[in-house]
Amino acid sequence: MLFIRIMNDMKMKKKLAFTFISAAVLPLLLCGLLLIGKLREIVIKDAFKQISTNVERVQKRMEELINVPLDISYRLTNDNRMKRVASQKYSSYAEVVKTYRDYTDIRDYLQLYKEISGIRVYAVNPGALNNWEFIQPDPTITNMSWYKEAIEQKGLAGWNLIKDERSGTDYLSLIRSFSLDSLGRKGVLVINVSKQPLSSILDQESFPTLIVDTKNRIVASNEPGMFGKNLSEIHADENILNGQEGSYDTLLGGKASKVVIARLNPQNSWNGLRIISIFSVSEITRDANQVIRLGIVVITASLVFAVLLIYASASLLSKRLLRLSRHMTKVGAGSWDTFLHIDGKDEIGVLSRQFNALVRNVNQLVDEVQETNRQKSLVEQRQNEMKFKMLVSQINPHFLFNSLESIRMEAHIRRQDDIAEAVWLLSKLLRSSLEAGNGRISLREELERVRCYLDIQKFRYEDRLKYRLEADTKLEELSVPPMIIQPLVENAIIHGLDNRAEGGVIVVEVREIREGVRVRVCDNGTGFPADRLAQVRKELASPVKQHEGKSIGLQNVNDRLVLLYGESSALVIESEPGFGACITFVIPGGEPN
Repeated sequence: MLFIRIMNDMKMKKKLAFTFISAAVLPLLLCGLLLIGKLREIVIKDAFKQISTNVERVQKRMEELINVPLDISYRLTNDNRMKRVASQKYSSYAEVVKTYRDYTDIRDYLQLYKEISGIRVYAVNPGALNNWEFIQPDPTITNMSWYKEAIEQKGLAGWNLIKDERSGTDYLSLIRSFSLDSLGRKGVLVINVSKQPLSSILDQESFPTLIVDTKNRIVASNEPGMFGKNLSEIHADENILNGQEGSYDTLLGGKASKVVIARLNPQNSWNGLRIISIFSVSEITRDANQVIRLGIVVITASLVFAVLLIYASASLLSKRLLRLSRHMTKVGAGSWDTFLHIDGKDEIGVLSRQFNALVRNVNQLVDEVQETNRQKSLVEQRQNEMKFKMLVSQINPHFLFNSLESIRMEAHIRRQDDIAEAVWLLSKLLRSSLEAGNGRISLREELERVRCYLDIQKFRYEDRLKYRLEADTKLEELSVPPMIIQPLVENAIIHGLDNRAEGGVIVVEVREIREGVRVRVCDNGTGFPADRLAQVRKELASPVKQHEGKSIGLQNVNDRLVLLYGESSALVIESEPGFGACITFVIPGGEPN
């Protein structure tokens, strides 16, 4: 793999640094980022849960608060005395004053309920006076949108931010129209909600909380300077201006914020109020960010210390390895008398001491090998001298071949053609055997040698011996050891057909299989007796031994196959008494000569 090759080519110091960064720094950073994200998520989730609870609490307390003016409005709009005071015709101002003085219900309500700060009754009555409780509406008032809405809604309550004419201050007010008399004349009742209870409800909240009417005017807030403003003035987005109940993500003042909105719909009202609570994500996570920053400082300091420590360790390790490498280079150049001293009991120290011991042992072995080679050269020199003397006394092979050729020609002259043919085959077999030596020959040459041997045997057995040589043409140039098939054929003739009066058939088959090339020598002779077959198999399965003499048999062939190709090429014998035998071996992955 490319990564493994790059790591193997990298210097030890860089490799340790890369490993440390991969195994420690990156996982630590990933864990830190994950924990930071989870911490922020938990803090925001807890804050959102808290603000939702706060909004529900404000909603309930506001319902309790506005139920007071709502209940008073029911009483007043159904009070016939109040309607009579507002609509009756007065003959004099003294009568008006006396009537107003005698009607104390409005003043009693103001004294009994701190939740309200003012009650005004608007009714058209030319003979009445304005005493800030009963007011004659002029065109300026009757053209006000809240006044028109109250008349149109026919007795339903409304909630708006209205200016009190007496104090000139805006109040959250209940507005409600009512019938003055049977003639269909209408009056409008206005009840101001006291600011102090509103403030006490919102001042307990830890997050910025607003109460707005349907026109997005802020009627109460725990933030200074917000009362009376429109939401559009504080750059609120559409989700807040037109949003229904729920939570929203928004930007306020360039900061990511979350908004929770709850609606307040009083009973029998044509409109209602909205409670809006806002918290900035940065403010909520401020404490968590301090913990995160402290954690980052600690982690960074730890990483810097760890990097310095790993750098120092890598430098020390690389220097010691460099000394060991230089010492190896000297030894590789032939300097066997060098000695390396590296302190420490770690693996490098142990390796240096073992390398010193190895160098000493190798130096001793080199001296021993040189002495052995010198003695071996002397022995070979003596052996070569002996061989030369022996060769002088040996029969010249050419003399032997010339003699056989003379015998063949004499037999041919005397018209003994079968004898001449046998002598020629014997000469050919001897020549090929002597020329082969210890090298390898082609399968074609080995099979030709087998053919010569079988033809010589046919001279002896005549028609009692028949044979077939079957081999794939493409395998003729396969390189094989000499005398690897002929001994098996010889064994089949001597032990399988020699004692069989009617003779037999020998088949030599060479085929290519998946494992390589399979050679099989089969006969229909007497076969192996069971005890003899077991003994032969046991001998073949024994470890390869150095055989004395020049005899060639099954053991010799088996040993050469095992030495050349391994145990998988050992001889396999299959035989049944009276039905012949088959000897098989496999040459794995044979290559052409």
